[in-house]
This record gives sequence, structure tokens and C-alpha cells, in this order.
Amino acid sequence: MNIEWEELPEGIRGQVDGYVLQDRLLNAVRVVWEAGRAQGVDLNEAQKLVADRYEHFGDRVARTPDSPLDLESLASRTSGIRARVVAVEAVWDGDTVHGWFVRLLALTEDPAGDHELATVYWGTGVRALEAEGADSDPRHPHAAAATRAGTALAAHLGVPFHFATPDDPDDEAPRWRATP
Repeated sequence: MNIEWEELPEGIRGQVDGYVLQDRLLNAVRVVWEAGRAQGVDLNEAQKLVADRYEHFGDRVARTPDSPLDLESLASRTSGIRARVVAVEAVWDGDTVHGWFVRLLALTEDPAGDHELATVYWGTGVRALEAEGADSDPRHPHAAAATRAGTALAAHLGVPFHFATPDDPDDEAPRWRATP
């Protein structure tokens, strides 16, 4: 069943718009889905209604700033790491505000550690791929953008790149570890 935005109660519309303006996508989708279930609104329709609200507000949405994914910026970030970088890795993570996202990490030894280089949200991935003029899998643009950036950085540094599950969000996927 398709429901129009105006068919939702005024209070629900106000709450959803508040979440959208704060760039709290999942909260907005949850409110639409829960409020519209009795009218037959499924999760996909709730997501579409919220996406339409994001489009409606455009630049008024207080978006989380994008992490830079260009090679120069990422290389600059790794140059500040005091340990030897042995690999670049992309790993899935998630929270209730952004849903699934990809963390791009520099892995070091002596001492061993993970150093956050970038956080790639869905929108960050879409914008990065559009800027490159690249086609992507619309299901996971954040994974595609993280893979492109991570692969380029790893090649620049002469180290391996690892992303265990770029096609399926999994925050428990096997991690890359340096062997002694």
C-alpha cells in the first residue's frame, strides 16, 4: 500500500522532519514505519517517504561532515602515525543514528594498533562516487567508496588492503592481522 506524506498525522510528520533536519535517518524511518504500520506501510515505503523528506529539505539538513577520501588527505593522515603501517583495512560498523557504515583503518605494528582514517557513511559513499563519476552498487555505495579509497591508499603505501565482506555488512567479519 502506498501512503502519501500528508496522510500521516501532523505530530508524526513534525517528529520525522525534526529527525531528518538533524540527519538522524534511522530514527525518522522508525517513526514513519511504526506510525504507518496500521495503514500498511512497510519498511521500504517508510524509507522512501523519509528519503523524499531529505530531498525536500536539501541543504537545510545538518549533515554529519564527510570524511575526506582523496588519496592526498588519507596519505597525510597516515604520515602522522608514529608506528609502521602494515595494512589498510575497511571494516563494517553501525549505530542507531547512521545505520551501517564503513571504517577505514591504518593497521600498525611496533606498536600494534588500529588508526581511524575515515568513516564512510552511505551518503559519504554516494557523494564520493558521484564526484569520481563512478557507477556503483546502489546497495552499498559506502563499501564501494571505502574500497576505492582503501585500495588506492594501500597501493600508495605499498601495503595490503583488506575488506572481508564488502558485499554484506558484518561487524564480526574476520579482520586482517599481521603475521610476525
